[in-house]
Amino acid sequence: MLGTLFNKHSGLFLALLFFLFHSTHAQEEQQSPIDLVSYIKSLENRFEVKFSYINEDMDGLSIDPPKNLGDLGDILSFIESQFQIKAEKLSARYYTLTKSSVVDICGIVLDNFAENTIPGATVEILGTDMAQISDTNGVFNLRQVPRKASLKIRYLGYLTKYISVEELLQQGECPRILLAQHYEELDEVIVYKFLTSGIIKEKDASISLNTSEFGILPGLIEPDVLQTVQALPGIKSIDETVSDINVRGGTNDQNLILWNGIKMYQSGHFFGLISAFNPYLTDKVTIYKNGTPAAFGDGVSSVIQMETSDHIANTWTGGAGFNLITGDMYTEVPINEKLGVQFSARRSMTDFLSTPAYKQFFDRAFQDSEITDENNNTVDDEITREEDFFFYDFGGKLLYDINDRHKVRLSLINIKNNLKYVEHNVTDNERTVSLLKQDNLSIGGQFQSQWSARFSSHLNIYYSRYNLDAQNLFGNQVQLLFQNNKVIENALKLSTDYGISEHLDWNNGYQYIETGITNATELNEPEFSSEIKGVIRIHAPFSQLNYASLDNRFMAKVGARFNFIENLNTFSKVLIEPRLNLNIKLANYLRAEILGEFKSQTTNQVVDLEQNFLGVEKRRWVLSNDTTLPVTKSKQGSAGINYEKNNFYVGVEGFYKNVDGISTNTQGFQNPHQFSGEIGSYQVKGIEFLINKKSDRFSTWLSYSFNKNDYTFDSIVPQKFPNNLDIRHTLTFAGAYTYKNLKLSLGVNYRTGKPFTEPLDGADALDNDFTPARINYKAPNSSRLPEYFRADASAIYSFKLGSGINANAGLSLLNMTNRKNSLNKYYRVNENDEIEAVENLSLGITPNFSFRVSF
Repeated sequence: MLGTLFNKHSGLFLALLFFLFHSTHAQEEQQSPIDLVSYIKSLENRFEVKFSYINEDMDGLSIDPPKNLGDLGDILSFIESQFQIKAEKLSARYYTLTKSSVVDICGIVLDNFAENTIPGATVEILGTDMAQISDTNGVFNLRQVPRKASLKIRYLGYLTKYISVEELLQQGECPRILLAQHYEELDEVIVYKFLTSGIIKEKDASISLNTSEFGILPGLIEPDVLQTVQALPGIKSIDETVSDINVRGGTNDQNLILWNGIKMYQSGHFFGLISAFNPYLTDKVTIYKNGTPAAFGDGVSSVIQMETSDHIANTWTGGAGFNLITGDMYTEVPINEKLGVQFSARRSMTDFLSTPAYKQFFDRAFQDSEITDENNNTVDDEITREEDFFFYDFGGKLLYDINDRHKVRLSLINIKNNLKYVEHNVTDNERTVSLLKQDNLSIGGQFQSQWSARFSSHLNIYYSRYNLDAQNLFGNQVQLLFQNNKVIENALKLSTDYGISEHLDWNNGYQYIETGITNATELNEPEFSSEIKGVIRIHAPFSQLNYASLDNRFMAKVGARFNFIENLNTFSKVLIEPRLNLNIKLANYLRAEILGEFKSQTTNQVVDLEQNFLGVEKRRWVLSNDTTLPVTKSKQGSAGINYEKNNFYVGVEGFYKNVDGISTNTQGFQNPHQFSGEIGSYQVKGIEFLINKKSDRFSTWLSYSFNKNDYTFDSIVPQKFPNNLDIRHTLTFAGAYTYKNLKLSLGVNYRTGKPFTEPLDGADALDNDFTPARINYKAPNSSRLPEYFRADASAIYSFKLGSGINANAGLSLLNMTNRKNSLNKYYRVNENDEIEAVENLSLGITPNFSFRVSF
């Protein structure tokens, strides 16, 4: 039986053995290169031709003879591509071989451990101005390179590699170049990863968020950009919104918010409860609280810069998902090697689906008030409500690489809110209708150029338009009020970077901004009409030197911005804004930072609180005119110490900030000074502290902030009193845990109450000499709301749906204890000349669920 089986398969066995022998022999033959001169002589005999060449040009060159080429022309083409040697036919028998003095080269930069590609590696041609940055695949291509030159390839964290052009050519058409990793001692670390994955404190004290690497934070199941930044010390929203972020005691309009280099005048949906920027197409977010680079103007409190990916994707990627408020999708599509497209879109489900999260958000926006009379009895009119509300946003980016040195980027974003709200007071038989439309459309273009190994430039141009239309019908539609706020901004910025040496860079640039703002109001009874227009133009050259010592013991950024400001109707002035950013190594694991800046801004938001729009505030952008609203100017200085060893981080920073040229109209006053338009300043002194311990699975942190924030208004008595945002103590204690595909996070937030102004006691509280009666108040902001406390939790589980398809499901709980936190309190006089207290409350317990897929 065995013999039969052998005979049956012996032929197959021998055939397989022969094939393996032949393949091995063929590979051995193919893998045995021969001297190029010897191969050329064999071609002379084979095709009966003669080659003329310089022997020195061919010395040291070897070739793997092509086995599948039989035609002389094809073989010569192979030699030309392999060695970039030009073959020229002189006659039927005679040829010349000439070695060109310049060649085209390419390579793929990899690490020598896991052989992963290294994007962003610098490839320089020594002795020339030629250089290039490797792309997302680690590939570089350089043309017309001197053949006798050498390459210098470097990347942070790897040993620099040198290789001659000739050696590179001999390795093949586009060889792989391996860089050895450079391991440094821990005391050389100058960036700090803390809280959760994807959050880094950079060496210039800025904070960067990488959304693709984002872990988990309490209450968040998606990497919402403007919610995430509030986890950082010194950044909070006192009224629990993303459209009112307070950085070191400043108002929201004092933050410069950029999306792909475009200034955004709208940042939130649902009256600021939801961020207007899709996080799944946002690649990186950078936050500057102080020491801002000279290239940035505006934003006297902070800069929040959002950027989508700047690289053309290798393959088509995308994803989609939903939560209990919205649904969204995003995609990145490479059209070819030089052209790619990014797109994202999101829409609310609020106009056709009611969820627990939507109910809590809606109550927070419209029904968050408890009204009591002067005897502390609840005022509870019978009110019915109807609403039709939706929002959407979409954004896109076109990426075109003209060549390795020049790139074009075009970006677009559109943000839209639409609301119709009807309120019927059954008690008074009164019906009120409010309509609100809010949108932001922005278009921008960027041209990036790497002119040489040392010099690069970046041109940014954008158009941004913001429009707010509010319409209110009162008293059963007898009285009609229409309000409009429109902002149109055009800007251009050219910045350059010149590498003076390996340790010193010089940034220079110029920015032009033209901002036009219109505010219009129309009222039918009594008849009133107003339209105020203004235009401001700013010319701003800037310059900055960046220095880093050889061992990074000392790093410095010193620069200045020169603002030439002109309001076409009222004033012109020149402001000089110095900037300072120092980072110093004090000892192993310990570094100090010293930061300082002067800044200014010419746009502010006037806050209309409890006026006309059903108790919902409207913020209208206005321009500085140097009289009723001067240019807002700030001075800030800070010093801090950072310590990190074995995943244990401690950071302490003290700061002083003075902001001059503010108006009571922009500060959200709700006392006699609400509409007085007084001009003054505020000063903040504070300390920020963060301690964070991380392990493979755990991250636990405690942050604390102390602020003393005071106004100074010369025409108000007393002249100095607490700021509306004077939150003396803020404490956060939180943790995150990761086990395989499961992420969990829990945290608590505590802060002291916000200042507010109470009426005088007893009969002195109301002044009936006026019609309508007026409230007599105590000293401004002499009372405080109760302490704020909120506990949040979140969980995310990741899994695979199939080959190349990933999914995750998330669950979050905001305000787990359902505590009624008081966010604001003010007083008003009703139609019976009685004082009523209105208290705005926080979100109640709010569950949310999300599900996402990506590929």
